[in-house]
Amino acid sequence: MRPQTNEYPAYFENYIPLVKQQNVLEALAETKKTALEFISRIDPSLENFAYAEGKWTIKQVLIHCIDTERIFSTRAMGFARGETQKALSFDQNSYADNSHADARTLTDIAQEMDLVSSATLALFRSFSDQVLQAKGEFPSGSTTVNAIGFTICGHTLHHLNVMSERYLKANAGVAKQ
Repeated sequence: MRPQTNEYPAYFENYIPLVKQQNVLEALAETKKTALEFISRIDPSLENFAYAEGKWTIKQVLIHCIDTERIFSTRAMGFARGETQKALSFDQNSYADNSHADARTLTDIAQEMDLVSSATLALFRSFSDQVLQAKGEFPSGSTTVNAIGFTICGHTLHHLNVMSERYLKANAGVAKQ
């Protein structure tokens, strides 16, 4: 059930190879677990940390992952239901700027991620193998519903890796072990 490179736009290649699982349901469940464990290890004193001027804070990055999962899940549902219109792109910077991350806590964000990821997993559990192969159009090209699920996972894993390298390693003495 792992998507082949001809099943998604080249842009998704930034994310899908990060996913180790062969099955989208296993990938979604494992990514949820990994993300929630990752958040639980972030020291709250770092939640508003950005590694450089103009970069998102840790909370903004996490909310970006949630927002992207919601958007991509909606697109997967649309393609699964036979939507023929090309999906629109979204301005991730506008979403981050308007996320009001500074008014939220890591605990609150983790709870939302848990709920959104559970909803995504329930949605993908409802898809048959045939539906997972349904195709739709992104601005960057054609994709399958299955590839969208893997992209959701890879996108989150990508950002967890970035946070680990650029946000938390610089503050290794502060992060919880």
